[in-house]
Amino acid sequence: MALEHRKDKWHGSVGGLICAPIQDVWNLVSQTHRISEWMPMVENCTKLSGEEGIPGYVRLVSGFMFPQDDQDRSWIKERLVFMDPASFSYVYRMEASNVGLDGSVNSLKLVDYSDNSTLIDWSFEINPIQGAYEDVIIDYLGFLYKSCINRIEGAIAKAGASEHPKS
Repeated sequence: MALEHRKDKWHGSVGGLICAPIQDVWNLVSQTHRISEWMPMVENCTKLSGEEGIPGYVRLVSGFMFPQDDQDRSWIKERLVFMDPASFSYVYRMEASNVGLDGSVNSLKLVDYSDNSTLIDWSFEINPIQGAYEDVIIDYLGFLYKSCINRIEGAIAKAGASEHPKS
């Protein structure tokens, strides 16, 4: 995980190598209705406005992404800022939340690593959080996002098995 020190934003990134073709990975990570397949802490992802895949699209993600004092579910309203299927990349901005990450930006980029492998680069920047330590927040987000990356290969295999059941 990379960590950059800047005063205006906190930055981090995680990555991983997935043993699956880039198009299969993209088909999973770029579709809102499939988010819970690779983000187990997400229970619901609801379209609020716009058209999926088109900048301006807004969705509401909820679940147990971040611990809440009242044990309630976390929620984040995200706006798609950029999506380019040709370069296998997208950027979401967190517009509002109950987790203190308003204004944060997540960028996901896939790189074709070989015939059946895909490199994932997930970078993020957040506004400093009052009373929190930068390295603790960046480490937590890195752990959370890395755990999602680690589920992608299994989610693709599971989806393939359900599309092609054994006779």
